[in-house]
Amino acid sequence: MGTWRWRSNPLRRHSDVIEAWIVLVTGTLAVVLGVLAGVVAAQAVGTGLSAQAARVHAVPAVLTVAAPSAPTAVGGSGQRVWAAVRWTTPDGTVHAGKAKVLPGAPVGTRVTVWTDRTDHVVPAPVTGTEATLEAALTGALVASSAGAAVWAAGRLARTRLDRRRMAEWDAEWRQVGPQWGNLSGGRD
Repeated sequence: MGTWRWRSNPLRRHSDVIEAWIVLVTGTLAVVLGVLAGVVAAQAVGTGLSAQAARVHAVPAVLTVAAPSAPTAVGGSGQRVWAAVRWTTPDGTVHAGKAKVLPGAPVGTRVTVWTDRTDHVVPAPVTGTEATLEAALTGALVASSAGAAVWAAGRLARTRLDRRRMAEWDAEWRQVGPQWGNLSGGRD
């Protein structure tokens, strides 16, 4: 798209100027809104992960049953298996549950489990580099999606403008076209 749409030109139509404005506004909004949406999404994910990490705490526990030597489910990760564990809270209450541990760990093996405020075993929180990466990837995905949505809206507006332009050209040709037939002097 050239700058000719902005210059004074006898061939420039009003629809050309409108199209130039659509392209300019769409490009600007796609970048600005995309970046803004990405930053807001990344901050929201980071805040959510921090809040999740604040709601859980690490607790020392012991295995009450020997851990299986291999994952029981097909397609398991192969790194950890579920096993029964027991832990004691600071107030002396004994709790039991299941946690992921290394395969083949014997009874009495000390492990660390993560619990919530109700002393239920929960997955370990995402922290550090993983949390930063997750927030950044979410921000990038949201930014590109928002930019693509704005671009698609601009493309839709340009498509509608093109249809209107074609209809105008068709109407003008219906007026001018018959006059061109007389220029050949009736010869084919």
